[in-house]
Amino acid sequence: MIYLKTDEEVELMRQSNNLLGMAYGEVAKAIAPGVTTAQLDKIAHDFICDHGGIPSCLGYEGYPCSLCTSVNEQVVHGIPSKDVVLRDGDIISVDGCVLMNGFQADSAYTFPVGNVSDDIMRLLRVTKECLYLGVEQAITGKRLGDIGATIQEHAESNGYSVVREFVGHGIGREMHEEPEVCNYGRRGNGIVLKSGMTLAIEPMILMGRRNIIIEDDGWTARTADRKPAAHYELSVCVRNGKADILSTFDYIKQVLGDRFF
Repeated sequence: MIYLKTDEEVELMRQSNNLLGMAYGEVAKAIAPGVTTAQLDKIAHDFICDHGGIPSCLGYEGYPCSLCTSVNEQVVHGIPSKDVVLRDGDIISVDGCVLMNGFQADSAYTFPVGNVSDDIMRLLRVTKECLYLGVEQAITGKRLGDIGATIQEHAESNGYSVVREFVGHGIGREMHEEPEVCNYGRRGNGIVLKSGMTLAIEPMILMGRRNIIIEDDGWTARTADRKPAAHYELSVCVRNGKADILSTFDYIKQVLGDRFF
């Protein structure tokens, strides 16, 4: 079942997404060599709770933290730890969800840590381009496959690969709703997009081969060849002519300044 949201419900989702974006701004202030991923998790958890939200990753199917923090070759669902210390040249994907006013927010951002090599920065830029190109397809009358095909074409034309095992999804009162939003596919395939559909679009793009492995913790997904991975995500509402982006990276941009791209 795919639930179309009313205008009032979309605005409630925008509020929850804004809180998540604000939390990421606080996380962005702390990201630096020497910081642990557990510290980042606490910052986000405390900020969300202090501002009337619930960090809905915490306890989800047994997940132990409020953020997923995936470093370098980790693709998604890395578990924050006091033993994972960020180093100069790392990249870290921060992914979380917020429940507020009865509606979920979901977004993700991959941050460079200190001085990151040009080839890895190119991976980050292309992955973010994949995200926004996919978002451009989230309009009334397009099909779900148009989103995935656009993301896949841009990633592969730049020499990268696309994860198959993890996908985007519908979002609303639940963190994960129908439909699945793949980052690969064929144009003209899949369901027709309708105004009021709310989707979390989240390209996961790899520098090397697309094969992944789940670590022994049962959560952390990493690249099989241990080459870097990048991940960006926005929650959007399908509209006529142009998608309505509900998430925000503005608070991250305020912190990063000239380092934001």
